[in-house]
Amino acid sequence: MFIRCWGARGSIPVSGRQYLHYGGNTTCLEIRTKTDEILIVDAGSGIRELGNFLLKENRHDFTILLTHAHWDHILGFPFFKPIYSSKTKINIWGCLLAQTSLKEMLSRTMAPPNFPVNFDALRANISYQNTCIESYQLGSMMITPIALSHPNQGSGYKFKENGKCFVFLTDNELGFRHEGGYNYETYLDFCRGADLLIHDAEYNEEEYKKTRGWGHSVYKDALKLAMEAGVKKIGLFHHNQERFDAEIDAMVDDCREIIARRGTNLECFAVAQGTELTL
Repeated sequence: MFIRCWGARGSIPVSGRQYLHYGGNTTCLEIRTKTDEILIVDAGSGIRELGNFLLKENRHDFTILLTHAHWDHILGFPFFKPIYSSKTKINIWGCLLAQTSLKEMLSRTMAPPNFPVNFDALRANISYQNTCIESYQLGSMMITPIALSHPNQGSGYKFKENGKCFVFLTDNELGFRHEGGYNYETYLDFCRGADLLIHDAEYNEEEYKKTRGWGHSVYKDALKLAMEAGVKKIGLFHHNQERFDAEIDAMVDDCREIIARRGTNLECFAVAQGTELTL
């Protein structure tokens, strides 16, 4: 399993010298299976650059898996160039939850007055599949969804292939249980023994005094989850739009100090735009 990040920022894209290392694009991951199926997780602004990359590779067949419908996770869809090509075949998967349909979720990004090009200008062959089920396959990869604790609901995912396990829980608030979400113990069981956990780590403790209930976690809570679940590696994710590179580095340093004091072998890093991982 190969994982590449095209966007790790939360809420809104950002730019500037203070964001050069971790990047400014919002959520988009590329996962490639051992048999080279391409899975795209979320259509944040990072999907624009991924689309250009796929066209250069002459790749036209892939699956898009959506976590939820908030703007920062779908706003890049109209700028994903493969959707304007008749060569392209896309399977779009996701759990409807609070949405009418997956097609409606994406088409509203192009509905007036949001965008000047209509959704019916798309030339790709697009199919939609509701994946509110226990688990399903993409080639050699098993995918298991879990409801996120987040306003308007959403889905996190566990990806298993060749005995390796990757858990992706963006936009998940561990300190507050939202409608449709689970308690801490359920997420603990879901993550247990994972080789890699990428988890929302948007806030520090001081910020969380004002943002509790907004749908995002304190980075120390994400670290606690990883340590208690026996995860091998944790990536801090969904970086706040105001969080400069140096501040993210400080979060990672703090996490590593906590890990050292606990005497565990957990590896901690912050996910950056361009991060590549192989399991």
